[in-house]
Amino acid sequence: MFRLPIGLYFEDIVDFLKDHLKTFFLVIKKVVLFFIDKLEAGMLMIPWWAFILIVALLAWRLSGKKLAGMSVVGLLLIYSIDLWQESIETLALVFSATLLALIIGIPVGIWMAKNNSAERMVRPILDFMQTMPAFVYLIPSVIFFGLGKMPGAIATIIFAMPPVVRLTNLGIRQVPKDVVEAATSFGSTPRQMLFKVQIPLAMPTILAGVNQTIMLSLSMVVISAMIGARGLGEVVLSGITRMQIGEGFEGGIAVVVLAILLDRITQSIGSKTKS
Repeated sequence: MFRLPIGLYFEDIVDFLKDHLKTFFLVIKKVVLFFIDKLEAGMLMIPWWAFILIVALLAWRLSGKKLAGMSVVGLLLIYSIDLWQESIETLALVFSATLLALIIGIPVGIWMAKNNSAERMVRPILDFMQTMPAFVYLIPSVIFFGLGKMPGAIATIIFAMPPVVRLTNLGIRQVPKDVVEAATSFGSTPRQMLFKVQIPLAMPTILAGVNQTIMLSLSMVVISAMIGARGLGEVVLSGITRMQIGEGFEGGIAVVVLAILLDRITQSIGSKTKS
């Protein structure tokens, strides 16, 4: 039976991009790494107790005393098992990847909402991005950017972007037609319609996409550690490779704490926006 060499074609494409866009990838690497390193250094400059206090105040303002107390207990637990620096490294990678995913994903979602042809074209690409095993993204990322945080960030962006694209598209399309017609009758320009009517009304749905993007970014932590992304993923991976059950469990607990706090805080932002 004839075998279609799809893998060889993909390798040729990757080699072509690597040879002809080397400067482009180098510039992207420097910019993204600069942002990640500065964010990480900035968070590490904050004393651990002040960082916990800031998060607790934010949680209290958004959701109340229960989430604030949960934040204090969870972050104190991370500090007590000596995984504070690894947690900050993980947060810097997650925040950076999430921000870049939003910068790319929200405009693409708006484009899809405004153009049916664009939606039909982008939807299969999003399906591909969501169903392709996350490990596969690591291969071209390492080839283009080498080992370290950068390929981990790129793989995380690709893996975590689809939810915010889909939900931005959905949120804008679900804006009531009578509201759009009323804004049009009052002489709103397309730009005013988008930024003053459609996006504000779609914001709860968009924030749900942001929440999912953050959660998916955090889920890539362990996988990204396989290519040197460090953080809590490195702790978990080290526990797995050396069969150190306790070390792996502690790293997993820290990931769970961060996931719960990020999930609750982003959900609270969405609830306030909706109300």
